Amino acid sequence: MHTTSVSLLKRLHQPEDQLAWARFVDLYTPLLFHWARRTGLPEADAADLIQDVFGVLVRKLPEFAYDEQRSFRGWLRTVLLNQWRTRLRRRTERACGVLDDDATLVQPDEQDAWIEKEYRDHLIGRAMQVMQADFEPTTWRACWEHVAQGRPAAEVAAELGITVNAVYLARARVLRRLREELDGLW
Repeated sequence: MHTTSVSLLKRLHQPEDQLAWARFVDLYTPLLFHWARRTGLPEADAADLIQDVFGVLVRKLPEFAYDEQRSFRGWLRTVLLNQWRTRLRRRTERACGVLDDDATLVQPDEQDAWIEKEYRDHLIGRAMQVMQADFEPTTWRACWEHVAQGRPAAEVAAELGITVNAVYLARARVLRRLREELDGLW
């Protein structure tokens, strides 16, 4: 069954839906890891932070109400940053016995446009990786070579032994599915 991202979020209301949780983890772990590394954490600490984030998500997502007027990505990033601040606060308290509130503040990112593009590029790439198994290899390759690699449809068709029309149909199927997969995430 192919679900859109909005329906995936709804499926996460059922903690026992292991396929939905596996899909969510597969789709969002690389993005969370990227954000965790941007805080300056080394790889191992970033992985620990992500585990903390998923602990929060397991508790929060079953009651999460998706609001199309707000950004799910923004909420997810806030969860990660709050967990990072909590870890930083605990480490600082252990080291110094005192917490400097200014040390835990993340300055507003002045590169919002760059972050948004980075997020979209990451999400599209990750969705494409996750979706690849849902298509026949020839269909996937026809779309990938034509769209991602920018090769002419006739060239791709000749290489794969299919018609030019089949290349265009493959492109349409994969891109339609990509739009469905990313529906509501931006």
